[in-house]
Amino acid sequence: MTSFAPDSLVLNRKLPLWYQVSQSLRASILGRAPEASLRLPTEEQLAQHYGVSVLTMRQALKELEEEGLISRHRRRGTFIEPGARRGAPRRLLGSIDAIVAQQSGERTTVLGHGPQPVPGDLAEHFPDTAEVVVFRRLRRDGDTGEPTNWAENALRPELAARVDLADLERWPMTKVLRDALGIRISRITDTVEARLADPETARLLSVPLLSPILHYTGVTYDADGRVVDVARIRYRGDRFSFSVTVDAAD
Repeated sequence: MTSFAPDSLVLNRKLPLWYQVSQSLRASILGRAPEASLRLPTEEQLAQHYGVSVLTMRQALKELEEEGLISRHRRRGTFIEPGARRGAPRRLLGSIDAIVAQQSGERTTVLGHGPQPVPGDLAEHFPDTAEVVVFRRLRRDGDTGEPTNWAENALRPELAARVDLADLERWPMTKVLRDALGIRISRITDTVEARLADPETARLLSVPLLSPILHYTGVTYDADGRVVDVARIRYRGDRFSFSVTVDAAD
């Protein structure tokens, strides 16, 4: 039986290896093609693929098993659960792959894209250009088809010209920028605030006008410190929560 083929991963030595591996594999599982095999490679094969020890791989798989994304069977192997879907909010420890994993596993429709003058509230991020290209997408729950969030991504025109819309229907913009366009992402600054649904958000997300939503803004910087993407995502307030854990030094 052919095994599922996970995406590659560039490890960040400043973060726990098991965490990075679990988030990368999680994103691969949730973003897999419908015809992809449900059987995962062996622990040893996965450890070799990611360049980590078998013990690290085992810890990563335990995380995914506890979430209900995979099941492990003695002598039979490890399998993706057929109904695997994005569950409760996950821990975010500063990994790009964690951000990709959070946005995977949903059905995405590209609503449109095109150039427009830099909006006033984004001018500070694009001081050297008068125009950006905005991509608009609607995401739905992979099982129920219910709308969960809609996103606008403002990109520099020279980058936007290289974006394949088919990739945007499969992957989050962060993954498109990093893996398809080869952008070296240095950091992403996130802001989440409570807002009320405007008419367009209410229509797209099928929620009452002025109902609570979570408004996320993510500013993505390349290795030169230049902003390459500003994402503005409106999440249904009854479907999402964000949590941050701060560990105190001993």
